[in-house]
Amino acid sequence: MRSWRRTAYRAVRPLLFAADAEGIHHLTLSALGAAGRSRVGRSLASFAAGAPPGGAVEVMGLRFRNRVGVGAGFDKDGIAIQGWAALGLGHVELGTVTPRPQPGNPRPRLFRLALDEALVNRMGFNNAGADALARRIQAARPSLPDGFIVGVNVGRNRDNPDERAIDDYVAAARAVAPVADYIAINVSSPNTPGVRDLQRPERIGALLDAVAAVAGGRPLVVKLSPDLDHAALDAMLTAIAASPARGVVLSNTTVRRDGLRSAAASESGGLSGRPLLPRMLATVPRAQRLADLLTIVASGGIGSGEDVKAALDAGADLVQLWTGLVYAGPGLIGESVRAAR
Repeated sequence: MRSWRRTAYRAVRPLLFAADAEGIHHLTLSALGAAGRSRVGRSLASFAAGAPPGGAVEVMGLRFRNRVGVGAGFDKDGIAIQGWAALGLGHVELGTVTPRPQPGNPRPRLFRLALDEALVNRMGFNNAGADALARRIQAARPSLPDGFIVGVNVGRNRDNPDERAIDDYVAAARAVAPVADYIAINVSSPNTPGVRDLQRPERIGALLDAVAAVAGGRPLVVKLSPDLDHAALDAMLTAIAASPARGVVLSNTTVRRDGLRSAAASESGGLSGRPLLPRMLATVPRAQRLADLLTIVASGGIGSGEDVKAALDAGADLVQLWTGLVYAGPGLIGESVRAAR
């Protein structure tokens, strides 16, 4: 059932969409960050999301207060950690973060595809660096509720040579491991040259072994691309299942543009949002059949409680929101948590 919160958000959405996409994104993060630092702000955030308590689950040895989180890319630098908790989510995956700060690609680099309920981004791992993120997580820890899990998604700096790519993942993981609950390995972004080259069975094992050595026992998950064909996906899942990793995120953004109606569909970058949902729902059961011991995090195209239920019924253990929040608003969180109980 769609809530009045969704209706209210739709009334104000045209005002938000009249502004630059990246600008309004940063403004939203700043507002959520400020809300999370005050009792009144946290109460307002909780009311806006309408997420009920309950639904705790143990996954990867971690106790999540519910199965619903927000995916990597929304809050790269941990600006709003307390705010995400106040919204009633079970986890947030921060990042992608790199060892050293980097500005990312030139603007504009984030585009709305309103007719398709999608986004295209070519951000390019813009972030303040792993050390800065670790400090923010450490500062937020004392005020986070029980069962709110903080994951960190790590990647490589753009200017690091390909032969030293693994060094970057290790350095970023080492910086955040003391404060993260789990670490996600991003080998699937289409916006940084060389990242997807690590998405091969002969390379992923060495990468995961190296990160595991510095992760301090934190669970590792691997974020895969939706653009892998069946043979490549099966090979990657088999390799990951034989590695120290505990799970997979299905999936990252796509470079495909099938059947889109929005003018901005021609922009280069990774596509997220509603068009990814069918592919995600087809990939999750395939992963469960092939690597049933891996935790499966469904991330791609979720825009309603019905989508959450479909992902969990398909075999997912956790779900992540992202672009759906842009189009449905914070009430999507409450809808999703109720559907996941």
